[in-house]
Amino acid sequence: MSDTSTELGEFGFAGDDRVVPFQIEGLDVRGRAVQLGPLLNTILDRHDYPPAVARLLAEMMVLTVLIGTSLKFQGKFTVQTKSDGPVDLLVADFSTPENVRAYARFDAEAVAAAVAKGEGSPEQLLGAGVLAFTIDQGNYMTPYQGIVPLDGSTLEDIAGVYFRQSEQIPTRVRLGAAELYDRDEDGNPRHAWRAGGVIVQFLPDAPERMRQPDLHGGDGDDRDLDLADDDAWSETRMLVETVDADELTDPLIGVERLLFRLFHERGVRVFPPQEVHDRCSCSREKIKGVLQGFTPEDIEASQEEGRIAVTCEFCSTTYRYEPDELENA
Repeated sequence: MSDTSTELGEFGFAGDDRVVPFQIEGLDVRGRAVQLGPLLNTILDRHDYPPAVARLLAEMMVLTVLIGTSLKFQGKFTVQTKSDGPVDLLVADFSTPENVRAYARFDAEAVAAAVAKGEGSPEQLLGAGVLAFTIDQGNYMTPYQGIVPLDGSTLEDIAGVYFRQSEQIPTRVRLGAAELYDRDEDGNPRHAWRAGGVIVQFLPDAPERMRQPDLHGGDGDDRDLDLADDDAWSETRMLVETVDADELTDPLIGVERLLFRLFHERGVRVFPPQEVHDRCSCSREKIKGVLQGFTPEDIEASQEEGRIAVTCEFCSTTYRYEPDELENA
């Protein structure tokens, strides 16, 4: 772990792969912001995703760490899509307090055809389906799951719908991913992925100020549809809407400079950053336990050259077992 301590009068910047919590007291807003760099590249490089798929998974990872780092308990937060588009499955999960992993399943030919036709936006690649947010607090606790439809909206907008439906917290999310081209120390061309995002939530002391119009089709009082936004929340949303993908991903701007650009007139306060790491939760023993639940016929059918090999879809680690290792005790 790098030393981020500072001397009196100095200001330490979080840098990549660290989520920065912040608060804007003048607007009754709290939030988190992040830029992903090395962690993102490590995960994407394992699978050699097409650029359009890599960009989509990068946004999903940012969304997952922004929400996951807010958890105050030991557990796992998972964001997963299931849809009919060229990218039919995206999974990103965050295990508290700091571990993230992600995976995309896609039809390579369908993705290439969509991109060639100019239909390579995240919404078009996903198609119709659902986005599920799952919170698992471990043993003896029932997992909580919120599901929202994939209806052609962006991941940013869908996340906002989730928070309004499940948490009743006015929330705005901005996400961005970009390819960075530069040169290494020897002057050779170099390519890398970057992604960034910010989430803001309206949390005033007076609960009635949080009340927002119901979503279309909701079961609330229709009169709520005419309710104007709180001025502080309207201002926050207006400021956040000015952010573009370049600002979210530019390593020369960084999280703290971006927050200052947005909220300096209102006085933004940042808190110590939280590191996130590329660490998969798979293990030889976990996979062995799953295989031991197979029937002898399944074990035999799974063998190649007398051994069984299982590769983790997330981290690409391959585990090999002898058949006699899997005999049930």
